[in-house]
Amino acid sequence: MTEFHAEIRERVQQALESLEAARRSGDDYMVEVRIGELESLAHLAAEHGLHVPALAPFETAASTAG
Repeated sequence: MTEFHAEIRERVQQALESLEAARRSGDDYMVEVRIGELESLAHLAAEHGLHVPALAPFETAASTAG
């Protein structure tokens, strides 16, 4: 795994944790922010040929947003 791949995975994990916390607290704005961040990370990963399973739910939105 490259350093870039490791950094993407770390950012994904942090965003997923923040998304879950926002959902639990009912913070709709932060939910949307984190979903947008995850969609962007999915797009970035796809551009670089990285497979990050945790991004699967966000890949379709990222590929149609371009």
